[in-house]
Amino acid sequence: MHRHHDEDHEHDRGLSYDLPVLARRRMIRLMAGASLVPLVGCGADEDTSASASSSSAAASSSGSSGGSSSSAECATIPNETAGPYPGDGSNGVNVLKESGVVRSDITKSFGDSAGGTAEGVPLTVTLTVVDAASGCGTPKKGAAVYLWHCDREGLYSLYSEGATDENYLRGVQETDDKGQVTFKSIFPACYTGRWPHIHFEVYGSLDDATAATSITNTSQLALPKDVCDTVYATDGYSQSVTNLAQLSLETDNIFSDGYDQQLAALEGSVEKGYTATLTVPV
Repeated sequence: MHRHHDEDHEHDRGLSYDLPVLARRRMIRLMAGASLVPLVGCGADEDTSASASSSSAAASSSGSSGGSSSSAECATIPNETAGPYPGDGSNGVNVLKESGVVRSDITKSFGDSAGGTAEGVPLTVTLTVVDAASGCGTPKKGAAVYLWHCDREGLYSLYSEGATDENYLRGVQETDDKGQVTFKSIFPACYTGRWPHIHFEVYGSLDDATAATSITNTSQLALPKDVCDTVYATDGYSQSVTNLAQLSLETDNIFSDGYDQQLAALEGSVEKGYTATLTVPV
């Protein structure tokens, strides 16, 4: 059963916390309209190519898989707030300096934590980190990604009541020769006020990540609606059904100003688990 807390609406601090980020990105778009700066987007420009991308965006918000498009043009992944529960030392606890945080399976807690396991529909997340300056054609070998998200009940380990002694659903991986990192996890909940998402930070190296220094990019991955609907119809996700019905990608306070670069492509099933993939230009 989903645990609904009064503080759920404060996950990621809502508009008051995110307005500086949103204002900055919208200002970039206004400047782009005046031909002062290039528009963001990996592939066609987000605003000027509406006719080319509208069908993809509409399909994504209504249920089809997403993912980054390839093009000679490439912009960095949009920067987003890390939210109030990053666990990177910027807001309280720092899991990055704990032995055991470098791992691919993030379903279980490690170290001196309570040792719990996050239950839910299996989800494997593969991020491919590429060099934006090269037109997204060069993988960033030897970079590192710290990834975290809420559990099936909408709780964040280390922070949320009932999960403060856990550190599951958090982990770090070094990118391989293809610029890829892969995490074994579970499908996160949809909690009040936020579209289903996964947080991640990119670091220049594994040493930087485990020292919690020199973050190069902070962003969020969005999950497509059709898969969310399917997963949330299973046991343990009942509250997510209600919460998702009140949201859309277009009204979410993070993704409302554009999500083409952040919408993951998903394949799989409830029985076998899902795989989410996303290209992350940095």
